[in-house]
Amino acid sequence: MKFRLAISALALAATSPAFALNIVLANDDGLTSNLKALYDALKTAGHDVVVSVPCSGQSGRGAGIVMYSTSTIVADNDSTQINAEGGCHNGAAAIGAPAAGPFTKAGYTNGDFHYVHGTPVMATLYGLDVLASGRWGKAPDVVLSGPNEGQNLGAIINASGTVGNAQMAGSRGIPAIALSADADTTDNTSLANPKSAIVAALTVKLLDALKAKAGNGPLLPANVALNVNFPKEITTSSPFAFSRIGTYNAYTLTFKNSVPYGLGIAMNASPATATQAEDESIVYRTQVAVSAMQMGFEQRPAGQEWLRLRLRDLLAR
Repeated sequence: MKFRLAISALALAATSPAFALNIVLANDDGLTSNLKALYDALKTAGHDVVVSVPCSGQSGRGAGIVMYSTSTIVADNDSTQINAEGGCHNGAAAIGAPAAGPFTKAGYTNGDFHYVHGTPVMATLYGLDVLASGRWGKAPDVVLSGPNEGQNLGAIINASGTVGNAQMAGSRGIPAIALSADADTTDNTSLANPKSAIVAALTVKLLDALKAKAGNGPLLPANVALNVNFPKEITTSSPFAFSRIGTYNAYTLTFKNSVPYGLGIAMNASPATATQAEDESIVYRTQVAVSAMQMGFEQRPAGQEWLRLRLRDLLAR
């Protein structure tokens, strides 16, 4: 009997994934081709996944913690999109549905897909405090945020909802990875952009590499999150490369001081210096740029000591 049980256990192990993670999948775009492709790839790899995303596209909301509806979905802060689509992006849920809950769109009602009519961080909090707690009774092994429809590089990440999600999760001690692809991964017609599938496959490859080194420990060290940017000309053989947030910015942001007032954005045309060669805003052009992020705004010990000495005559201690 014991022998047969041992054989059965070995057979089960042989058909199970090498490792399985509990994953909260978030973003700042809502239901997209990239989201669907990554969900499908993660499930195929054997991971348990719950999706929690904003009802409507929320690019540039950073770490905002705002609900647009608190009972049922109404056209509020994001009225243009909500009215145009009759509810959440790409039909995830309709006007009048609860302000947070499962998708009602056909094909997405298996209990894994959820939305929140609010900012990206509110959707991430829903994923952590409600969905993960309800499914696993604990925090997930990792929060994946994205893949965004457009790269998040350099200083602009301070305004990124994709990165804001990773920062929120990381501040709770949960391993978190922000993922951003090129805008050409968008497909609001069939939610099946071929490039989305490539980005998803490479993301699973990254998870495999992290887990192989982590063993039974966490995927990432405490107070470290990753910012990952995929190149425009993405292929299944696109290489991964170390990068850093750095000082070179891919985008130039300005205030547009004429009607309609708002944000002006352009690609940075200035050349990078030799010391900026590993900045993610340079690396992402040809490779998958992987950068380490700190959590929040805590300064390194050297910076803390500088402040202590600079204000030692003023500070009480």
